[in-house]
Amino acid sequence: MNEDVRLTAWVRGRVQAVGFRWFTRAKALEIGGLSGFALNLEDGRVQVVAEGPRIGCQALLDWLREGDTPGRVDGVTEIWDTPRGIYETFAIR
Repeated sequence: MNEDVRLTAWVRGRVQAVGFRWFTRAKALEIGGLSGFALNLEDGRVQVVAEGPRIGCQALLDWLREGDTPGRVDGVTEIWDTPRGIYETFAIR
């Protein structure tokens, strides 16, 4: 069961001004098959939206939670949804 999904994750901690979005994009490209974006929010969190195979989105979520990310991750909140298919690649916004 590896249907396409949409993952939206909000990452809390020291995740801005440390290259977090760049590393998130690099990890998404390394996993492969994912499109979406990483975006700094005004409240200090980073929002990550990824669409693609569930296994790839889960791998990205696991990395956000427990991987060798820059900065410091204090917590990740996520929701799963149906993909919209509007992203061509994985971008930094």
